[in-house]
Amino acid sequence: MNLPEAEIAPDLIEAAIGKDTAWTLKPTELKWKPGPEYLPEKNNFVMSMGIERSPKGRLWISWFGGGDSKDAYILLARSDDDGKSWSDPLFVIDPETSPKGVRQRSLVGNLWTDPQGRLWIFFDKALRFFDGRAGVWASVCENPDAEIPVWSTPERIWHGSTLNKPTVLSNGEWLLSVSLWQRKYMSDFPASPELFKELDPYRMAHVFVSGDKGKNWTRRGGVNTPCRQFDEQMIIERRDGSLLMFIRTDYGIAETESFDRGSSWTAPEKSRLEHVSARIFVRRLASGRILLVKHGELYKKPESRSHLTAYLSDDDCKTWHGGLLLDERPGVSYPDGFQSPDGTIYIAYDRNRINGEILLCTFSEEDILHGKASSSKARFKAVIKRCACVD
Repeated sequence: MNLPEAEIAPDLIEAAIGKDTAWTLKPTELKWKPGPEYLPEKNNFVMSMGIERSPKGRLWISWFGGGDSKDAYILLARSDDDGKSWSDPLFVIDPETSPKGVRQRSLVGNLWTDPQGRLWIFFDKALRFFDGRAGVWASVCENPDAEIPVWSTPERIWHGSTLNKPTVLSNGEWLLSVSLWQRKYMSDFPASPELFKELDPYRMAHVFVSGDKGKNWTRRGGVNTPCRQFDEQMIIERRDGSLLMFIRTDYGIAETESFDRGSSWTAPEKSRLEHVSARIFVRRLASGRILLVKHGELYKKPESRSHLTAYLSDDDCKTWHGGLLLDERPGVSYPDGFQSPDGTIYIAYDRNRINGEILLCTFSEEDILHGKASSSKARFKAVIKRCACVD
């Protein structure tokens, strides 16, 4: 499928960023050992991005600093003792400012260890909060367990943003969720309303696919959901080969299905799972069960982003069981996680963001089914990173 390139029209925004617009499509590399100004203790904002485990057991955490705004940047740290302690930020992704002083930011992304053991970081870049185009970039680390990991020069996949980890299908293909936001999020961008108008038919939740282990990505399909809210879509492949996508909306969660590996999708419908407008986490576990981490009870709409709870499904999300409360406090959000080879589930999330903290929970499937911590691996509310002032 031929997709629009969406080049910047210099006459529309020359006054904002200058005549030379080619720099907006240049890679922003991961900067090794950022300065002390990036330390959470020196800032008042942290927002959860993603957590992963490299093949030899090192944990990697990524989060956003600077604000949920045009000032956002991405930080990475690691733990070599299973999350008991964490390094200072080892890498930062802080995109270049324009020649006219207009900031670029990185506000959406995630970490993912692929089947070959390589660690990926997906991140986006946009002028100000959102320029109407943005762009998904990916960098790969071949040696994530090394003392000094080396990351590839980031490559641009397409426009938009990616928040959640790819899904590996039973046929070996990798599916990547890409969201191109609505024009309403361009409110702080000083440019003509004609800017990137050619992208308007593509403002939706997309599915990109790679059949060559991430060397190339192509768009397979997409779906435009009424009342969408950043999409933040997550995909599960069911046992019969069909796909189920969960999408964030104003009212909570929408669901849509695909029976042709993502080329076409059914009309999105409101999920039976009641939720606030917030990110959820859904992933198939080694046992074949599906893990869900959401706010509150399954079928009762929560009043706020509180009571982060884990559930399990044995029948491809038709029914859910258990209910392990991870954090009952208000202001907890944006769970992301993985399952280690020994079966332990790791979930990272944030609390309060402004003067807040990034936290870690670990638990087992049995803990979820019992509704309480019963395994030796269970731990809750462990601090990964926190700002200087945390209430």
